[in-house]
Amino acid sequence: MPASKSVKLNTGAEMPTLGLGTWKSQPGAVEKAVAHALKSGYRHIDTATAYDNEKEVGLGIKESGVPREQIFLTTKLNNSDQRDVEGALERSLQRLDTPYLDLWLMHWPCPMTKEGKPDREIDWLDTWKEMERVFKAHPDKVKAIGVSNFSVSYLERLLKAATVVPAVNQIESHPALLQEDIVEESRKHGISVTAYSPLGSDDAPLRSNPIVQKLAKKYNVQPANILVSFQANRPGFTVIPKSVTPSRIEENKTIVDLSDEDIKEIASIEKENHNRVCKPYWTGWGNIGFPDLE
Repeated sequence: MPASKSVKLNTGAEMPTLGLGTWKSQPGAVEKAVAHALKSGYRHIDTATAYDNEKEVGLGIKESGVPREQIFLTTKLNNSDQRDVEGALERSLQRLDTPYLDLWLMHWPCPMTKEGKPDREIDWLDTWKEMERVFKAHPDKVKAIGVSNFSVSYLERLLKAATVVPAVNQIESHPALLQEDIVEESRKHGISVTAYSPLGSDDAPLRSNPIVQKLAKKYNVQPANILVSFQANRPGFTVIPKSVTPSRIEENKTIVDLSDEDIKEIASIEKENHNRVCKPYWTGWGNIGFPDLE
C-alpha cells in the first residue's frame, strides 16, 4: 500500500502527509527545528496556542527561507480562548507573523477559564459555530477549520449542527491506540485524520516493540520510520512526529510502503498493548466520549 505525499482535504486543498509536530518543543529549540525541517524538505508544520511557541515557529518559518505559500501551517484555538474566537485568531496570526492559516483547529471540545478551570457557562458547539462564522467572514485569513481530540459522540453532535464540515480531526494515534471508531466516523463524513504521538509517547516506547523492530530490519530503516510509515500508509491520514533533533527530523522523512500484511501485523499491537497517553481528564470535562476511558 503506497504512502501518499499529500492528502486532499474536503476544501480541495492538499495537506502534506508528513508534518513536523511541535508539542513540548521549547522556545529556541523549536525555532531551529522548524527551520531545519523546512530546509530538509518538510512542508507541513503543526503548532498550537497552548504550546506557547507560535512566535518561535513563525521565526523558524522566516529563517528557513521557504516561501510561505509552499508551507501548510496549522495552529489551534486554545481552550481558554473559546470566549474570544476571533481575537484568538488575530493573536495567533500576529505571533506566527503570517497573513493566514492553512488549518485552524479547536484544540479540545473543552472550554476553560484563564485560570485553567472548566468553563461550564459556554458550550463548545457554540465555539464551533463562531469558528464557522470567522472562517466564512475571513477566507483570506483561514483556509480551513477542523477539530482535535474529538470522539465519535462529539463528532456526531457537531455534525448535526455544523454548516461547515471539519476538514481534519487531529487525534492521538499509534499502534497501541488505533481509535478505528473515530477514523471510520471521520472518513464517513469526508474528514481527514491527523495522527499525533505516532511513536506512542515522548520516550517513543513503541520503537522497542518486537513487531516494529522486525519490520525495521526488513526494510532497513529505524523503528521510528515504521511507526510514522504506519500512519502515512493509512488512507486519508497525515502524521506529525515531533523532534527538535536535526538527525531525527531528517530520519523521520523516510516513509516506506508497507504491505497490507505489515499493516495488519502492526495493528495487532493494540490487542496486547492498549495505551492512551493523552487523557482528557486534565481539562475537568471527564472522558469526553472516549469508550476506553469509561
